[in-house]
Amino acid sequence: MKAWEATIRKTQAAKKQATNMFGSAHVANVDDEDTDQDENHAAGEIYHAERFLSNGDYYTGNWSEIFPHGFGKYWWTDGCMYVGDWCRGKTMGKGTFSWPSGAAYDGEFKSGYMDGEGTYTGPNGDTYRGHWVMNLKHGHGVKEYTNGDKYDGEWCRGLQEGDGKYSWKGGSTYDGEWKNGTMCGKGKLIWPDGSIYEGEWDEGLPKGNGTFQWADGSSFVGNWSTDPGEQALAFNPSANADVKHDPQEVFDVYLKDCYISPQDKVPILPSQKKLAIWRSSKGTEPSVRPRRMSVDGKLDGSIDKELARMRMLDDTERNMKARDDASLVSGNALSEGSPIRLPKVVKKQGETISKGHRNYELMLNLQLGIRHSVGRPGPVPSLDLKASAFNPKEKVWTRFPPEGSKYTPPHQSCEFRWKDYCPLVFRTLRMLFKVDAADYMLSICGNDALRELSSPGKSGSFFYLTHDDRYMIKTIKKAEVKAILRMLSTYYNHFRSFEHTLLTKFYGLHCVKLTGPAQKKVRFIIMGNLFCTDHVIHRRFDLKGSSLGRLTDKPESEIQTTTILKDLDLNFMFRLDKAWIEEFRRQIDRDCDFLEQERIMDYSLLVGLHFKDTNSDLGTSKLGISMQARVEKMERKNELELIGEPTGVCYDVVMFFGIIDILQDYDITKKLEHAYKSFQYDPTSISAVDPRQYSRRFRDFILNIFIEEA
Repeated sequence: MKAWEATIRKTQAAKKQATNMFGSAHVANVDDEDTDQDENHAAGEIYHAERFLSNGDYYTGNWSEIFPHGFGKYWWTDGCMYVGDWCRGKTMGKGTFSWPSGAAYDGEFKSGYMDGEGTYTGPNGDTYRGHWVMNLKHGHGVKEYTNGDKYDGEWCRGLQEGDGKYSWKGGSTYDGEWKNGTMCGKGKLIWPDGSIYEGEWDEGLPKGNGTFQWADGSSFVGNWSTDPGEQALAFNPSANADVKHDPQEVFDVYLKDCYISPQDKVPILPSQKKLAIWRSSKGTEPSVRPRRMSVDGKLDGSIDKELARMRMLDDTERNMKARDDASLVSGNALSEGSPIRLPKVVKKQGETISKGHRNYELMLNLQLGIRHSVGRPGPVPSLDLKASAFNPKEKVWTRFPPEGSKYTPPHQSCEFRWKDYCPLVFRTLRMLFKVDAADYMLSICGNDALRELSSPGKSGSFFYLTHDDRYMIKTIKKAEVKAILRMLSTYYNHFRSFEHTLLTKFYGLHCVKLTGPAQKKVRFIIMGNLFCTDHVIHRRFDLKGSSLGRLTDKPESEIQTTTILKDLDLNFMFRLDKAWIEEFRRQIDRDCDFLEQERIMDYSLLVGLHFKDTNSDLGTSKLGISMQARVEKMERKNELELIGEPTGVCYDVVMFFGIIDILQDYDITKKLEHAYKSFQYDPTSISAVDPRQYSRRFRDFILNIFIEEA
């Protein structure tokens, strides 16, 4: 036993004895003393700490605030142990996780998962060295079994899939294609006596066209099957032997010992282990239990990013003058004006989709489908795609029965079918957008549930957010699917040509078809979330450049951080630096030209504002994302005026903006809407107008409210 493990056990035994003698309250004072020491450390400071946690767990290593952070060792009472790098309570970087059974993983971790390059040694001595994604063998790897077998090749979602070579202890070797952990596709198997089968395989057996040649030189050529009635084989005798062979020997004799060793069964994965986060007992009731956090960062049903946001908001509010239920930001340039009220309470958007939610099964189907789509092996995509990749008929259907299939895992949802639209194009777009496949799957398909947002518009679509806020998933209509497929080629080329384009980024287009009498189809598009940031978005505006119906008419006291304001609610002009305003104007022209060319209308510029604390030090990254800017208050002479007059009162902000809702064709429905409303209202005030007119009106409006910083 290691010395430090012995120390843990002795310390825990001493604590248990002390508890028996003096009661738990006395032992709790040890934690209080540690708390006093922690209060001497600044927020965010990293220091060495030793934690004897109330549930018996033990941690020693680098610490920051309430998290392991840096290098450290965590020992669970069930005997599991992690030694390695941490990032705010998550195993992140290089480390070693060991189980009481003697199994161990040594390698890279990401957000609590075995992810990257690593070596796993099972309790029976089997060893895998290679690549991992979200606790599963995925990519190239070598598995050495204690019985003497060995596999060297590609893996997918924990099973052999792709090209690989399997060597049995008896000397036989298979080199070829694999599917779902079995020999499947084209391959060659060579036996120690010199016999060879080369041809097609299915579920570990010869099936289809192939040749079996015996060591004496005779062979059978033709169609192979385990059913003799389906076989169509021609026998070629050897010139040096008169022996007549039976093809059934291949199945009954030669393949009898060529079975694939079973996969590892891990009782609990690192991402499923919980951390008993150390908290001060001061100011809490003795009955309060310590909060627990999973290695993937989940703490009391929320994520640590939300804690960071709340801390940021609290720090900001302490530096602001509180009044009633809102904090205030005063004008800081040219002249003093009325302060802006910012809500103190920041609510996390959406309802978590947990078991019992009406869309729980739909979420499971979506996550299963994404895992399948992204994890499917394929060639490394090239940015120079062929025209055929953009063909709307490029679709892949996959059936997901609950019991699993040759290509899909078993699951707890109902049976469904999954469709991928133009999969190579969207795989290449993700590469173009520098999205790591493992991170993408982790965001959408990790342990955390999606959150459902109510529809902010009139489309009736549902929106789902990933737990880390990176991606938004929107249900769309068939007409919108046709729109994106129609313009997919020009959309792709637009992003390749203009790195500062403000158009929404699309990462995948899919459909779930539920089985049963309803045969319901739900179509999804996966998009980037413009407001994925640690900054609190204090104001959100959806701007079209039209006035009819473009007013929420909420008083200042009712505006929340999630409220989406419209054109006639806008009370600011946006000031950008000279270098950025020129690039912004060029890009607005390029993007509007693209949308006009594709006959798209009804799009918006979504703008988010974070009002800066005077002590904030925030840097500019790129056009539309986390930009330092200033906003100037403006006032309208009448409530229907789109653009008011500047007042000279300015505020420092961090800005986020982009063009959204770019899938609306100017179809017959929109033409009829335009004709109908034109009889009742000024035709220039309504949203549904010809794409050319819409583009001109939109850019004129936007370029009048974005101005150069003086």
